[in-house]
Order: sequence, then C-alpha cells, then structure tokens
Amino acid sequence: MHLNGSLQAIRQWSLIKKTLFVIALLTFVTSSFLYLTAPGGKIRQWLAETVITTQHRSWAWIFVGAERRDLMVKKLQNDIELAAAEEQNLGLVSVRKHDQKHRSINELIKVEDISSQFYKGKKMYVYDPTTIKIMTPSKVGEGERITSMVNRTGAVAGLNGGAFNDPEGLGNGFAALGMIVSEGEIIFTDQDGSIPQHIVGFTKEGRLVVGKYDAFELRDMGVTEAVSFYPRLIANGKPLITSGDGGWGRAPRSVVGQRADGTVIFIVVDGRQTHSVGATLKEMQDLLLEEGCVIAGNLDGGASSELVVDGELVTKPSSRYGERRLPSAFLVYDNPGSVKAPRIWDGIDKIDAGGSYDHPDFLREQAEKKAKQQNNPSNPPAKPATETDKTKTTPGKQDSVKHDTEKTPNGSGTPADNKDGKDNKDNKANTPTGGKTSPPTGTTGKGATGSPGKGEGTGIGSGAGSGNPANAEGDKEGSGGISDNNKAPASNTQSPGKSDSNPSETPAGSKGTTPGNNTGTGAADSSSPPPSGGQANNPAKTGEPPSGSTGSNASGQSPASGNNNPEKSDAGKTAQDPNPPAQPPAGTKTP
Repeated sequence: MHLNGSLQAIRQWSLIKKTLFVIALLTFVTSSFLYLTAPGGKIRQWLAETVITTQHRSWAWIFVGAERRDLMVKKLQNDIELAAAEEQNLGLVSVRKHDQKHRSINELIKVEDISSQFYKGKKMYVYDPTTIKIMTPSKVGEGERITSMVNRTGAVAGLNGGAFNDPEGLGNGFAALGMIVSEGEIIFTDQDGSIPQHIVGFTKEGRLVVGKYDAFELRDMGVTEAVSFYPRLIANGKPLITSGDGGWGRAPRSVVGQRADGTVIFIVVDGRQTHSVGATLKEMQDLLLEEGCVIAGNLDGGASSELVVDGELVTKPSSRYGERRLPSAFLVYDNPGSVKAPRIWDGIDKIDAGGSYDHPDFLREQAEKKAKQQNNPSNPPAKPATETDKTKTTPGKQDSVKHDTEKTPNGSGTPADNKDGKDNKDNKANTPTGGKTSPPTGTTGKGATGSPGKGEGTGIGSGAGSGNPANAEGDKEGSGGISDNNKAPASNTQSPGKSDSNPSETPAGSKGTTPGNNTGTGAADSSSPPPSGGQANNPAKTGEPPSGSTGSNASGQSPASGNNNPEKSDAGKTAQDPNPPAQPPAGTKTP
C-alpha cells in the first residue's frame, strides 16, 4: 500500500522532476557498479588508460584516483622504454630492388577494409618500401592536410606521421615534436642530436627502423626518412605486448609494420565514433603479426589518424572539423626522387602552435553562432511609446480635452488651466525601468495629465578572460614534454553612469586570451604520446598529450533602476504607458 502511494506520487511529478530523479538514480547505480564491483574496477582501469593517452591525462584521476594514475603513467613510460631497448636486427628484412618506372597505383599499393567488433579501418600494402617518403607542409606557420600534400606533390597515397603540439585540439599543425628526417637530412628537431629519440623511419634501402636512437646512430644506420613516435610493437619478429591491451586504451590508430620480404603494411583505424570505437595497441600488434611482420611501430593516432588514396580521404577522422593540419606525413610515390620535403622550419626559433584563437573553422563556427543569437534574440526590445498630446475621452464626452503640463522641480505635473475650478487629483504614470519616461496617454475626465516621473539608472559591466594551457596529452597519442602557453588576461570595466529620462546601459566587459608560443625548434604538445622516460621535455603535442589555452568572451548588462512618480486624475483612474519599453536583450556569451 505504501509502495503504491509512492508510485502514485511519482506519477504526479512534473517532467523536469521526473527527469532529475532518473538522472540521479542512474548516477547512483552506475557509480555503485563502477566503484563497488570487480568488473566495474576493470572498466575504470580501461577508461583511465584511454584518458592517459589523450590531451586530458590529468583527468584520469576521476576513475582511479591521482596516486594510481601517476603509477599508471610511470608504468606506461617504463613499458615504452623497455620496448625500445632491444637492438633491431636489420638483416631480418631483405628488400627486392624495383627498377620499373611509371608503375600504376595497383602495382604500387593495395588497400583493403578491416573491421572487428569495436573498430573499422583500412589496411594498405606498399610493395616497394623505397617509394615511401616523408613530406612536410609548404607554408610557414601552419601544417597541411594530407589530401593537400598528396595532390600538391602527385603522391599515390599518404597517411599521418609524427607527433606535434595541438593545443585544445585546435592547433595549427606547425609545432612538430621530436625529429623529422627527409633524404638523410634532419629538417626539424627539438633536441640536441646526441639525445636519443623515439623514431619510426626507413633506410635508403627501404628497411623499416623503429626504436630509440640519436642522430648519429640514425646516420650510421642509413636512415633517410623518419618521424618521432612510439611505442615499438614488434621487434625482431617477437611481439612486445604480451599481457593486457598495451595500456593505451581504445582509440583511433595508425601503425606500420614490415614483412621479411620488404612489403610495408600501414593500418589506419577509425575511432571515437559510433561506427568505430577504436582499437587497442595489442589488437594492432596482433594484426601485423598475422601479416608476418618482423618489425612494427605505432604512429601518431587519435584525431590525426587518416588515410588518403589517389587524392581521396578513405577513412573518417574523429576531428570535428574533418582533416587536421599536420606537420609530417608518410607519402607513397611512383618516382620519389622527383619530390623534396620543404625545410620550412629553417631559421625559426619560436613556434606558435596555434589554438582556438586562430583556428579558421572554430572561428567561423563561433561567428555563425553569434550571428544566429543576434538574429534571434531571446528578449527583443519592445517598440518605444510615441508621445502624443491627445487624450481619449469617455464615451459620454464628444470633445477631446487637451492638457498642457508644466514640469515642477519634483517631477510632478501641474495643470496649466482648470476650467471647472476643481482640484485635480494626481494621475499615476508608470515610468519604465531604466529611468526612461514617456508622457501618459488615454486619461479620461477633466483635468491635466501628470507629467512624467523622473528616473535614474545605473549599470556596470565588467569581464575578464584568461587562457591557461592544460598539461595533458593531445587528441592524439604522442610523446614529448609539455609546453605551457602563458595567458594574458584582458578586462574592460565601465563606470556607472546616470541619466535623467534615458535608460542607462553599460556594455559588458570583454575578455580575451593571448596564445602562448612554443619556443625552440621543437614542437608543442598535441599529437604525441605520453612523455617517455629518459627523454627531454618537449613542448606540448598534438596527439594524446595536449596542452592548450582557452579563452572566452563574456558580456553582461545590469538594468538601470528608475523611480516612479505617480499622479492621479480627478476621475480616479490610472494613466499608464500603453507600450512600456522592454529591457534590452541580455548580452551574448562567446566561448
């Protein structure tokens, strides 16, 4: 009986109350499962691993706590270093020499679909590894989309390469991380040549090299094309992830491996979308093992993962704006000797990684939102009342009576002429908020209308904004140190103002941010994986460890206040403004 009464009471709740109750109930049940059961603990572990390899690494404490998060990060770094420790045997790969020219796309590559319960993607075979080259952007100050690189240079296919800084997931793709090598020359590095860095590249003969090497070791090994990323997945034919899923969670992936016959296999998996959640590193490792790869490594992933074939994007990047601008890519050419990667970082000692303040798609989106808010205000101002000296008469009257008013020091009106010799009672006239008054109309009976009341209004608006990068891993995976963007808050304040009859309105203060710059020849944090031990701190990356600063603009208005001075007519009726002005629409908030 008591239960039925409770259910009946719940049925009578409003829709909002029912919704809040359901949300609270689901939150209680979900949190109880996640934090009080063994399966829930495994799910939290998996969620924390996924977050650790993104821009928001620090948020992993939500699932496992700060102490355990730090232990997980340390273990991940140790695993990365251990995977790179074993010396690679280049003799395991024998590349057949290809002398033919003007090969068709089918003679150079083959692309196949791959899928599983949790992901979908593409697998590309490159039969001649010497056709693979590193390409860099053509414009100083920003990266380049892979479709643009492919079409600009006449490549057959291409996919994303190394790490870069991508603040807020909205970087310009110019701040690379680690090292970029093309035609045997280091065209970018953020470390001294004697410091070992994680490398994925190819020798002049076409052998894939994956591991941690300094510039001198790379030269001795004959590496001519390379970028920085990790971890190594397969070394000398042996898998390096032997337990768990690799510790990187499930996300979009780009990986590369090589068979003993020299055939290179690139795999690109979509993720963070309804049609494809993403893949783990172990799943990628196992796929390459099944293909017979003896060496393999992980490339930049996350929202940067994409594959372009014959000038067309054949995968679905998880970035909300589609393809990202990138600092490096692996491209396949029929005649690789005819192209050269631009040395766009030469002579630059300070690199701006960009962010929301200069991202063209983001700025256009915000401008469209602002225009929409202005075109459809939630509180449109009412049409101001028009002044008139004519008043309506009661049905019994035939003639309209004209009233002249005289303004007295206290703001009340006194009749200029009283033909009947009677005392006029005050007419009440409501003055709109903000101190703006208009003469009342429509009074009946004899006597003069009351003069408008005198009002005062004040308004103060102020705002300040600041941007501060968050140390975490980017939308991608990436490694490297984290670079902070310093904020420069700006604020505008307006002193209160008074007005006698006009509304007082003060524009809201604006706030803004000053983007931070990444210094050095290095890149910032955005697409690189979590920083690995033994490696100097790099600026923020693009992939998993992001750091970025956000700024927002806010505006506010404070309505002015006014004083009403009512007067009554001898008929005892209240004279009111038929069209009182409404408050101006509230200030819009721009992220």
